[in-house]
Amino acid sequence: MSNQALQVLSKRRTQYALGRNVQASKEEITWLIQEAIRQAPSSFNSQSSRAVLLFGEQSEQFWSLTKQALRAMVPADQFASTEAKMDSFAAGIGTVLFYEDQDVIKGLQQGFPLYADAFPMFSAHSAGMAQYAVWTALADIGIGASLQHYNQVIEAQAAKAWNVPASWAITAQMPFGSNEAPIGEKSFIDDATRFIVAG
Repeated sequence: MSNQALQVLSKRRTQYALGRNVQASKEEITWLIQEAIRQAPSSFNSQSSRAVLLFGEQSEQFWSLTKQALRAMVPADQFASTEAKMDSFAAGIGTVLFYEDQDVIKGLQQGFPLYADAFPMFSAHSAGMAQYAVWTALADIGIGASLQHYNQVIEAQAAKAWNVPASWAITAQMPFGSNEAPIGEKSFIDDATRFIVAG
């Protein structure tokens, strides 16, 4: 059975070897990322996901700040691999910083107190779907990416550098660029382990 949606989903893979040989313009990529986030579902249609889009030197600056923060945390004799990883992220054309607006979540908790305890979990679901939507949309136009989580390491510095509202809580970072190395095949566990089909 062939399915166009599944064909698009199968293009999304982790890519660490990023470059700047991308045909799409900054404006086209910006529209794509924004539209992917707009179309991602959220509980009560709360639209709690937020994003900061960094291109070129701004993206490089983000990974430089992250590298500096990690240098204070990682033992010196182990830092070379960390530095190489940060440099590989900076080698792409951009980075998406994903956030969830906590004011939106608090508003939902106040408006629907019966579900108050569940809204942080619902927000995490919304964040994941927004990230997956962006990742898949980028992959569909031949742009590689990976999902990173240096959240507490870099949140304060990023907020200061890009005037991020105080109510936005960082959830992930997605460096992206051209695919500069082949992407390996994804392996799958046995269906019998993963699925139960009844009826």
